Amino acid sequence: MSIRPLDSLPPTETLEVENGLSLVPRVRLDLTLFPASPSVTKPIDEWKVKRTLIDFLKSSVAVAVPEDDLRIKRVKDLKNRRRDDPLARGTLFVRDLGFVAKNDGGEDASKVLEEKFFDWRRYLVEKMDGIELNIEGLKFRLSVAVPASDDFDAMKKVWEEFFVSRNRGYSRIGRQEPDTIVIRGVPSRWFAEPRVSSKPSMLVTHTIFSTFGRIRHVFMSMSFIFL
Repeated sequence: MSIRPLDSLPPTETLEVENGLSLVPRVRLDLTLFPASPSVTKPIDEWKVKRTLIDFLKSSVAVAVPEDDLRIKRVKDLKNRRRDDPLARGTLFVRDLGFVAKNDGGEDASKVLEEKFFDWRRYLVEKMDGIELNIEGLKFRLSVAVPASDDFDAMKKVWEEFFVSRNRGYSRIGRQEPDTIVIRGVPSRWFAEPRVSSKPSMLVTHTIFSTFGRIRHVFMSMSFIFL
């Protein structure tokens, strides 16, 4: 299978890897719902919050989100909830990024798409963060943020600052970058050789992740893969 170089792949395009797997682009945002007034203490209706947010996204941002891609989980123990604690948390996934992917196909198309993607994600956060939701006469304030795991530039900065601090500004072994991946919670059959065993295969795992670069070491168990 011919694999496109990663540095030429925009964040809006699916990456095909080995063993029939692919990485599908999406925008993920973490949601936190607070009462607009301290007097609001009753449990929220998760379904009504979802419908309100889905309607807002459709009317204000022109984005259609299926219900399954918006997860809201309310706080159950309201009696021990502190005044400034949220009433619910959630996660929003936007998977249809076709409108961002439109471009003129020029030489720098990949770079342009990457900039458009991050600009649109920032716009979405700014549009949603701090809005007030009115649900059955009760008002709630929404906080929206990009999760740390999806902010590569921030992670890279933290990593570089960590090594500068640890090495006191000097590195004897050259440039050091994040090089460890821990994988949990995915079906083992994704990394198996079906005709051999249902357990993860070292060969298949190595082949899949070689898509992203040279692998120094692979450790496997039934609960996680450590690269």
